[in-house]
Amino acid sequence: MEWPDTAEALMRSRFAAFRDADADWLSASWHVSTRPAAVDLSGNPTWRGLQIVDTVAGGPDDIDGIVEFRATYLSGGQHGVLHERSRFVREGRRWYYVDGDQLEP
Repeated sequence: MEWPDTAEALMRSRFAAFRDADADWLSASWHVSTRPAAVDLSGNPTWRGLQIVDTVAGGPDDIDGIVEFRATYLSGGQHGVLHERSRFVREGRRWYYVDGDQLEP
């Protein structure tokens, strides 16, 4: 897989990784300063869709960026929305997810 060249592209790839239960990609694309020792997807809901709400910087020439998104999911027969404002950092030529603040859906 080619490494995404923007923070938004990395966010989209991470959504696909959550949807496909790809813990290896989630771990690889998570910044070492905040990466958990293991990515546990045992309670992973069924991810349905991703809407990018806003981006701040995060382009190929930036060193950091923010992506605000809403991700819809199905869990236990109930629909839900994860609304987050995520922080990303670029080191070398690679973008990494750092952390995010959950917002009201």
